[in-house]
Amino acid sequence: MDITDIRLAQERIQPFVKRTRLEKSETLSRRLGSNVYVKYEIFQRTGSFKVRGAFNKILSLPQELRSAGVVAVSGGNHAQAVAYAANVLGISSVIVMPESTPGIYVEATRGYGAKVDLKPTIAAAFEAVSGYQLQGLTFVHPFDDPLVMAGQGTLGIEIVEDLAEVTDIIVSIGGGGLMTGVATAIKSINSAVKIWGVETVGADAMAQALDAGKVVQIGAITSIAKTLGAPAVSETTLAAAQSSLESVTVVPDSEALEALIFIAERLKILTEPAASCTLAAAERLRENFSPDSNVVFILCGGNQSVTALCEFLQ
Repeated sequence: MDITDIRLAQERIQPFVKRTRLEKSETLSRRLGSNVYVKYEIFQRTGSFKVRGAFNKILSLPQELRSAGVVAVSGGNHAQAVAYAANVLGISSVIVMPESTPGIYVEATRGYGAKVDLKPTIAAAFEAVSGYQLQGLTFVHPFDDPLVMAGQGTLGIEIVEDLAEVTDIIVSIGGGGLMTGVATAIKSINSAVKIWGVETVGADAMAQALDAGKVVQIGAITSIAKTLGAPAVSETTLAAAQSSLESVTVVPDSEALEALIFIAERLKILTEPAASCTLAAAERLRENFSPDSNVVFILCGGNQSVTALCEFLQ
């Protein structure tokens, strides 16, 4: 996957996704002493960046495979993205989800027309995929697929097109598909841009893999940032992190939640902890930014249940 693939993806998915806005935040700029911009991907269709990769993957399938339907595994935003893309394109979809998936995600996924198959664990959900593939369905992986990563990378092209003078980008990492796509796009256009990864304690598969120098399976996802909850990254996304990231900052849930509240009160938007953790990380990284820096926060998703937020606060 390279910049050519990402540019092709941008052309392919353009009729189906939003070009989300990039705006300077005076509030965040004053707080960090730098020029801080926000990429509002929370206003993307289905509430996250995931539709970019979902559409690029499905639109790339030959017609006979597309018409047979698709299957995906997700307990979060990828589920809704694949269900929505399949619905728009008039094909069937099955989303295999762990039983721990928040109800808001299950209901939304069904609302987009997908059949939801609940399994006891995320591992069991992945194991169920092979049975659907035998039925002819194509697997749309949540992150470890060049076409999915290229779709996510279109977000990076938009950032550079809207802010040519960008110096730093802060991006959340789950399985690493968004980070890999964005890093590939950004570094191909301007290799001087620094890219900073973020995870939360209890959903830190990439940080653990970087420490070990290899892909590792983490135990149960204990972070409230459920949409960062990949049990492992992939060889491809690990390699991208090793070659493209300045670092991966792992923040506790408490800091992600404090940042979520600040963003809600001052920017007037409700994000997921998986997105607000970018601000929490920036607080820890602030010595790396100067008054002349142009720092972009990618607010990657906004599918936060108000009920769950109230539970977090308690």
